[in-house]
Amino acid sequence: MDSVTRCALQKTAANVRLGILEEVFNASSGHPGGSLSIADIITYLYFAEMNVRPDEPDWDDRDRFVLSKGHTCPALYAALAEKGFFPKEDLKTFRHIDSYLQGHPDKKHIPGIDMSSGSLGQGISAACGMALAGKLQNKSYRVYTALGDGESQEGQVWEAAMFAAHYKLDNLCAVLDFNGLQIDGAVTEVMNPTPLDDKFRAFGWHVIVIDGHDFDQIEAAYNEAKTVKGQPTLILAKTVKGKGVSYMENKAGWHGKAPNADEYAQGVAELNAYIASL
Repeated sequence: MDSVTRCALQKTAANVRLGILEEVFNASSGHPGGSLSIADIITYLYFAEMNVRPDEPDWDDRDRFVLSKGHTCPALYAALAEKGFFPKEDLKTFRHIDSYLQGHPDKKHIPGIDMSSGSLGQGISAACGMALAGKLQNKSYRVYTALGDGESQEGQVWEAAMFAAHYKLDNLCAVLDFNGLQIDGAVTEVMNPTPLDDKFRAFGWHVIVIDGHDFDQIEAAYNEAKTVKGQPTLILAKTVKGKGVSYMENKAGWHGKAPNADEYAQGVAELNAYIASL
């Protein structure tokens, strides 16, 4: 990846993080920690990888994305707004009673959402269905999905993993956001799902392990995934919960808590300083 492209993606990801803060602050609720950890991956998908049309969100041949860890929709909404699917100003209405930007992705009312999600484990199953449909219809689109590490404790994730390998869904690429923390603490202490790379390989997946905040590694992983034939791909992305906002980083308490005014101002200042440094 050249330096200009990398810088542009870093700046876009920082703006996505600013959008996340704006959403949860104005709602006084939401899930900032996991939204911030997945922000770089979602930025890459929408600004470098996926074939989508903001002015035609239901275009038949678009690539599909399912946010299986639906509670981190502030990251997805911020990316969709940056991409032009809807006005960035609307992010301030997140989780308000009269807003279309609900606390979990809603396919019926939000432009750019391919699947309503939020019940953990179900999103990857829906993505499998989309990928199988694409194969049966000889479509060229690819299907992408994002899982949480805590979500991998759900049995339905492994049913979907079996399904995807059985039907050789090489048009499916999942990313697992491994930030190591869930609402009750460390993932390995709540219900240890590791080693996730070995488990997905045992289920028949091609697995790539990366730093989920390094755009060069993210690009290389998605490029590799497109070369894989006869099996689905999992990108195991090692990330930092709360990435980009110093007081949130690696703190389980920020899984589902909104910042107060002072904390919001500090986070905005840190992200703007980062943007200015690029």
